[in-house]
Amino acid sequence: MKQLPLYFISAMLMLEGCTGCPKSGRRNRSQNVTASQKSEENPKRFSGKTVVKMEKENGVYKIPVTINGANMTFIFDTGAGLISISNVEASYLYKQGKLTADDIMGEANFVDANGDISVGTIIRLKEVSISNRTIYNIQASVVDNSVAPLLFGQSALEQFGKISIDYSNNTITFE
Repeated sequence: MKQLPLYFISAMLMLEGCTGCPKSGRRNRSQNVTASQKSEENPKRFSGKTVVKMEKENGVYKIPVTINGANMTFIFDTGAGLISISNVEASYLYKQGKLTADDIMGEANFVDANGDISVGTIIRLKEVSISNRTIYNIQASVVDNSVAPLLFGQSALEQFGKISIDYSNNTITFE
C-alpha cells in the first residue's frame, strides 16, 4: 500500500508526458518551498474582515474552500501541518486539468494522530480560496487513502493572517 504515492506520481507523469508538455522533467520534484518563499508569494494584501460560516458535522467543523478552481468542503484543522487531500481528490483535480505533473513536489513522511508514520506525496496548490480571500502556491499532502478526510491545515491558515473562531455562531473571521 505504501507504493501508491509512487504509483500516483508515476501515473501523473506518464499522463502528463502523453499531452506533450515541454516542461516535463525539468524540475527537481523533491524540492520544498520554504516559509519565506510562501510569504513572498502571498504578501499580506487582504483588507477588511471576511466572515465564513462553519458547519458542524460529527464533532468537526467544515468550511467551503476552492482549490485551483474546484469547490470542496474541508475540515478546519488547526492541528494539521498541511492541507491534506486524498488520492481521489488529487486524481479528480488532475483529470480536470487543475493539477499537473509540475505541481508534484516530492514525497515526505507524515505522522498521524495515532503516531503512525506513512509516506505521502507533496503537491503545490496554485490557488486556495476561502470566500473572497485567495492565497497562492500552497503546499499540500496527498494521502494514500481514498476515504481520507480533506483537512485544511497550517500551510494555508498561516498565510491568511489573523483568524478568529466564534463557536457560538459557528463562524471564522479572517482579518
